[in-house]
Amino acid sequence: MKKTDPKETELLIRALQVFLRCGIRSVTMDDIASELKISKKTLYRYVSDKNDLVQKVMNLNCADDTLVCENIKKNSENAIDELLSISKHVSLKLQSIHPSLHFDLEKYYHEAWKKMQQHHAGYVLKSIETNINRGKKEGLYRKEVHAGIIARIYISKIDIIFNSEIFPPGEYNFLDVYKEMLHYHLQGILSEKGKKYLQQKMKKL
Repeated sequence: MKKTDPKETELLIRALQVFLRCGIRSVTMDDIASELKISKKTLYRYVSDKNDLVQKVMNLNCADDTLVCENIKKNSENAIDELLSISKHVSLKLQSIHPSLHFDLEKYYHEAWKKMQQHHAGYVLKSIETNINRGKKEGLYRKEVHAGIIARIYISKIDIIFNSEIFPPGEYNFLDVYKEMLHYHLQGILSEKGKKYLQQKMKKL
């Protein structure tokens, strides 16, 4: 296994912040070097070109999401708390994401886009399915809910959030759409016990 270079990790974290703020296609390698206050020579010590940078940044982003979500799962009292905490993590990211980022990835950076889609279709899908099964065991979600089907519906709705034809950036922002989607998801799977717990939870927030 390749040993992690702290300097490279720091560089990728900061580059991700630039992409989230400005999009990807409009940002040049000169811009990245300038934003990170490093020389292009230093930048190219860690990546071969912009495509390589985008791919490494997306790999890091997926790995970070996985780590955060796994920690949340371990420390959540129940399925609802878990889902709300993960949603809070996602919401923080959505507040700073540039409207063109998803489009740029899909159209111009196919390998990075493929990696992100694999992350959604693999880890994220499994996490939602596991959360639903956990909630059913805890009596917080309806017993008749089909975890596999609902998890796939949930994943498909995540992609719709970034569809500019359905939700034009000038009329909607990602965060508002995501919150409505989460509310819609919960109302469809909560049991009466789950609804009461969520109501009490919301009063304390």
